Amino acid sequence: MRNFWNWVRNEDGTRILTIDGVIAEESWFDDDVTPKLFREQLNAGHGDIMIYINSPGGDCIAASQIYTMLLEYKGNVTVKIDGIAASAASVIAMAGTEVLMAPTSLLMLHNPLTVAIGDSEEMQKAIAMLDEVKESIISAYELKTGMSRLKISNLMDAETWMNAKKAIELGFADGILTRESGDPSGIPINSYQFSRRAVTNSLLSKIPKTEHKQPSEPLYQRLNLLQK
Repeated sequence: MRNFWNWVRNEDGTRILTIDGVIAEESWFDDDVTPKLFREQLNAGHGDIMIYINSPGGDCIAASQIYTMLLEYKGNVTVKIDGIAASAASVIAMAGTEVLMAPTSLLMLHNPLTVAIGDSEEMQKAIAMLDEVKESIISAYELKTGMSRLKISNLMDAETWMNAKKAIELGFADGILTRESGDPSGIPINSYQFSRRAVTNSLLSKIPKTEHKQPSEPLYQRLNLLQK
């Protein structure tokens, strides 16, 4: 079985954990094999841990378990985002005693997603479940950033992407990786964040407004043209 994590030990004895790719294999869900294996490997040693994250996210329950294990770990946990920490991976990153980002890396947070089948009652249950999952995710972001739950919720609603400098400004990260720390150095970077909602609104604003004229093609076709 291919795990989405890997443990190595540095020459100076530091324990290094890499989380690369989609979080959670199918075997994580509905059994205790993979969580048990991760916990055993985590507690097989002691001392401080350095974690490199490059993941688009994945299963939020798996991320919650990893987050909790790391949060309860006795040593310091330094998280280094060297590529992307999106969705569930951003939750894991919040367990770091210190969170550092490469100058070219990205952090993304959004609302939890699911697939539901059934009648209206089942749909309402799914919505209620997603609301509870979102609240639990907000708790992890809130603990790290000190930001209000409402502001975090708004960032998730908009599917927000941010670079290293913006993540630091908002409290999701603590610093940028530099040559001095033995990591790739980055030239000074500007702070930025963008959201799917902002992009959609920007595209809509580019559509010419006419008062008494119906568009000659459907709106979605016009949006597709703007995206090309």
